[in-house]
Amino acid sequence: MKRIGLLSDTHSHLEDNIFKHFEACDEVWHAGDIGDVVVSDTLESFKPFRAVYGNIDHGVVKHTYPLNARFNCEGLDVLMTHIGGYPGRYNNRVTEIFETNPPKLFICGHSHILKVMNDKKYGFLHINPGACGNHGFHAIKTITRFSVDKGKIFDLEVIELGQRGEIKSK
Repeated sequence: MKRIGLLSDTHSHLEDNIFKHFEACDEVWHAGDIGDVVVSDTLESFKPFRAVYGNIDHGVVKHTYPLNARFNCEGLDVLMTHIGGYPGRYNNRVTEIFETNPPKLFICGHSHILKVMNDKKYGFLHINPGACGNHGFHAIKTITRFSVDKGKIFDLEVIELGQRGEIKSK
């Protein structure tokens, strides 16, 4: 069993209280728009870390992380990308993947809108953890946590970090 901390759209801002929320996690995953490499370096030094780059990422971040990350976690087939869409409104790039080889968990960011939805057409769970940075139109900064064991997701939690622009510490 693994406990996962999932975040997206930090846009170079990493709140101190994220570490408290992810303390019991085994891994941290970032669904893109990391921003400054200091964010990814800090998360990598905290826990085993997986990430994809987003549309605002440049230089070291873009060259370090892939556009798509496809991997197995505790028997669960996971696909993570930054720009993907949501059930009924996916972009063409991910739709092509879903048509031939859909994952069991699809994670994306970009919209800054928290969504956890089952996709009945492709038979997977879709998670967008929302945004936890201070840039964008979202009102509340959010992250998610969940457990994976034997190919199943359970104990999924949405965590609100506070208002966009508000900085919270430990």
